[in-house]
Amino acid sequence: MKYIDPHIHMVSRTTDDYQRMAQSGCVAVTEPAFWAGFDRSSVQGFFDYYRQLTEYEPRRAAQFGIRHFSWLCINPKEADDPGFAREVIAIIPDFLERENVLGIGEIGLNKNTRNELIILEEQIALAEKHNQLVLVHTPHLEDKLKGTRLIMDALAASKIEPGRVLIDHVEEHTVGEVLDRGFWAGMTLYPDTKVTPQRATDIIEMYGHERIWMNSAGDWGCSDPLAVPKARLEMARRGHAQTLIDKVTFDNPLTFLSQSPNFQLDE
Repeated sequence: MKYIDPHIHMVSRTTDDYQRMAQSGCVAVTEPAFWAGFDRSSVQGFFDYYRQLTEYEPRRAAQFGIRHFSWLCINPKEADDPGFAREVIAIIPDFLERENVLGIGEIGLNKNTRNELIILEEQIALAEKHNQLVLVHTPHLEDKLKGTRLIMDALAASKIEPGRVLIDHVEEHTVGEVLDRGFWAGMTLYPDTKVTPQRATDIIEMYGHERIWMNSAGDWGCSDPLAVPKARLEMARRGHAQTLIDKVTFDNPLTFLSQSPNFQLDE
């Protein structure tokens, strides 16, 4: 058994988590830039964080035979100050040539504010200028549907092909529209919020297995870095074929991520 966790924040995890993931069949992770648990106060803080994602974390993952890839951005939770956000965005191009960088992400919206939308549009433009893949964060709870629609409209106004965009944290009330508009959909598996392995399996049974994947996010809050293999077990328990299980947890992430020339797995 092997799988890819295409959205997990390993800077918030211990080396024990890497070991358990490797033992469960994880061969690669991709880590989007996100909130550090507190608001960073300087551009230098982001510079050091991008170095952590592109230099240090890949070495830590390699100790356990896991390939580590990253995405760069200023996340929507820290994007409500356009002046500061633009200073951060200005340093991102210097990192895009790093060998483990896959694209711009996770960009999106947090509270659906006008400033967040402005910075979202500017980061979409950055991805378009540098021909990068895009990974999107959608808001939580009652703001999710509205925010998802705002994000998709902003993406539609660009020249980025929908097939090069993954819209993450989809739930039952957003996944249909995301897929209908040609984007990829990511289901984030959390113990208490977002989607459980059981709900994720329900969604696959209702909406199919094309352009969809599962991830654990595994961040600072209540989360489970083994959520993807647990979802594989849930699908097997329901009698789904091994080929289908592999498709949504390995083949689909491989297909999307391989659009970046930097995404290479060892033979």
